[in-house]
Amino acid sequence: MQVPFVDLKAQYRLIADDIKNAIEGVIERTDFILGSEVEAFESEFAQYIGVKHAVGVGSGLAALEMALRAYGIGAGDEVITTANTFIATVLAINAVGARPILVDVNPVTYNMDPAALSAAITPRTRAVIPVHLYGQPADIGQICAIAQRHNLLVIEDAAQAHGARYQGKRVGSFGHAAGFSFYPGKNLGAYGDGGMVVTNDSATAEKLRQLCNYGQRVKYYHDISGTNSRLDALQAAILRVKLKHLDHWNTARRAHAGAYSRLLANLDLRLPVVAGELEHIYHLYVVQVGARDQVQAALRSKGVNTGIHYPVPIHLQKACADLGYGQGSFPITEAAAGAILSLPMFAELTIDQIQHVAQAVNEALAVPQRAMA
Repeated sequence: MQVPFVDLKAQYRLIADDIKNAIEGVIERTDFILGSEVEAFESEFAQYIGVKHAVGVGSGLAALEMALRAYGIGAGDEVITTANTFIATVLAINAVGARPILVDVNPVTYNMDPAALSAAITPRTRAVIPVHLYGQPADIGQICAIAQRHNLLVIEDAAQAHGARYQGKRVGSFGHAAGFSFYPGKNLGAYGDGGMVVTNDSATAEKLRQLCNYGQRVKYYHDISGTNSRLDALQAAILRVKLKHLDHWNTARRAHAGAYSRLLANLDLRLPVVAGELEHIYHLYVVQVGARDQVQAALRSKGVNTGIHYPVPIHLQKACADLGYGQGSFPITEAAAGAILSLPMFAELTIDQIQHVAQAVNEALAVPQRAMA
């Protein structure tokens, strides 16, 4: 049996007619840039997250960058985020001229350690970007409380957490703003790049709309220096169709995660742990295992495709050498990078596929391996 890491074709087959109709509607109206589909999706997504405003942008990276720009973060400012994230989080900070300050993570959840956040704050700190990694909310209550005491902005990186909840509220509704990615493999994915900034601040939302559309309120009248980073109307139409299914898909992912955890419970690996009053949406199902590369190769030989999110931490990337960190700076992040393995996860997984993955993992671990650190 072959088990893909993600199967976008399986999802498409279930909604193909609605997707085709949505695309044809945009083409028939020739409503390609901004327009009715983007406005409708922004409204629907804002309502789904539980905020007043949503502004479509070109990517998840752009969402974080535009949010920072809208709040005036720039040269001389420090922005704290985690070493354990996709590089886009740090690239957004770099793009506005601010300095990324990295902190280590909670070893159980892989998310920002509030104590590490507190220790990293300096007089130059202006903002914090907590990352809701793998679909599990960060400890956003504590993070926002710390930020409030120090008068810091909170920009949530919710690129992997569409629909996840913290104490009953959807992530993206806690900070001053939040950035989402609609990269195709996300729980809510477009058929190309796309992103969204959400906020309850009306003035910020208006500035975001200007920033993303050449700095103009009215065509050819440019009040500020902006850029071109708009959510494509075709992608908005596709995302409107998919948004209606998102909660159902997230429920299926949680069920699959539960099945994995039951089937893998007695094996020599570390399983995901959901901390506190959180609702994980399992964008990724990440385990830690000794001799990870050998195990991954063994799974591949049995038709099981896996991923590593992420093999090289931010502070050890060549592109981030100027941050001044080195090996040993963030030991929890570095230890995880050598052991994490993402198993196949998508809403359309079948029980046969899950059982095949679990059996393949069991057989891979039956071969003598180096013990997990």
